[in-house]
Amino acid sequence: MISDLHLKDFVDRKALEALQLQRMKETLERVYQNVPFYRQAFTRAGVKPDDLKKLSDLAKFPFTLKSDLRDHYPYGLLAVPMKDIVRIHASSGTTGKPTVVCYTRSDLELWAETVCRVFRMGGVTEQDIVLVSYGYGLFTGGLGAHYGAEHLGCSVIPMGGGATEKQLLLIKDFGVTVICCTPSFFIHIMEEAEKSGFDLKNANLRVGFFGAEPWTPEMRQRIEQGAGIAARDIFGLSEIIGPGVSSDCECCAGLHVFEDHYYPEIIDPDTGEVKNPGEEGELVFTTISKTGMPLIRYRTRDISRLCYDKCDCGRTLVRMDKVKRRSDDMLIIRGVNLFPSQIESVLLSVKGTEPHYQLVVTREKAMDDLEVRVEVTALVFSDEVRGLESLRSEIQSKIKQLIGLSAKVTLVEPGQIERSTGKAKRVLDLRKK
Repeated sequence: MISDLHLKDFVDRKALEALQLQRMKETLERVYQNVPFYRQAFTRAGVKPDDLKKLSDLAKFPFTLKSDLRDHYPYGLLAVPMKDIVRIHASSGTTGKPTVVCYTRSDLELWAETVCRVFRMGGVTEQDIVLVSYGYGLFTGGLGAHYGAEHLGCSVIPMGGGATEKQLLLIKDFGVTVICCTPSFFIHIMEEAEKSGFDLKNANLRVGFFGAEPWTPEMRQRIEQGAGIAARDIFGLSEIIGPGVSSDCECCAGLHVFEDHYYPEIIDPDTGEVKNPGEEGELVFTTISKTGMPLIRYRTRDISRLCYDKCDCGRTLVRMDKVKRRSDDMLIIRGVNLFPSQIESVLLSVKGTEPHYQLVVTREKAMDDLEVRVEVTALVFSDEVRGLESLRSEIQSKIKQLIGLSAKVTLVEPGQIERSTGKAKRVLDLRKK
């Protein structure tokens, strides 16, 4: 069974497109018949399910927004009776009502399948011991990784987030070979390991699946060199299924999308127009095999691009660029567009800095100011003032060169920026809206 799943990653493109079209037609008909929101949205757009004759016809259909999920909270987008729902997840709801996601039993099987394929793509086998350090509960990360690893036949340790000392104990004593968590939390684990005198390179750990927050190639390099493991990117979002929508292969040349279940598009975030392969834009997904709560053309706000060229690994699945930013996490400071990932790229290119930083945005009268707080190594922090000033000037200069914006740079000693067991809080916007 598992070997059959593996073969799905190498399917002939024509056969895949035929399957996509069939499943897409069935999904459009299902939501039109069973979800009043979609029936009304299709009517307003002047389309019906029968208007889909080829895959490109999907562009005729309306988008689904995160606000639509909140407006129909909690169960307004269900395509099946409530009795068929066996699992409910939800977002944290930090910007309003939580977005609720409901799963039928077949949806859970689909989810376990795609996460299993993620692990297979990363070289994981049933011989591996997997530490799941994503949060459990309403957040999809923990249970998504858990069931995917169990589906593959791994030994799974359901630790969840936090308790860094215990995480290290499990890594050492339980012979953990695979870890799943956010990249920022794994950096924290690396720091605690160093403090305790434990060299992660001497552990059995060999691969990590990191996601739930944007992270840069520089962060990947820091993790791989510091811990001696392969760092793989796993992408997903709760509204679509959870983790396991796409993932790195051994080439790390883009994340393969499991497009037999999640159909991707790239659109212009301003006009909604579908862009050509290779062009950058906003990532949009249509679920074509979910039954409980299918979504049509869901706008993720993640910025990426799609590559349909065959990967060197031999997989035929389309690859999406690693998501480094979102269309809605852009800061506008003194007329300059800035993404946190741009600052991270600068900081990790400078010797002596740690991968912990925070952007603090304030406004004095009508003028916006940006402060970049970044931790430096203990050795650098103990250096004489002249050395710190030189490092601060170097960072300021590189930020100015990259984005054309002058920023105040504050160097702080290790441990001063708050750690997170989940997604790192990179931006503190103190401007009065």
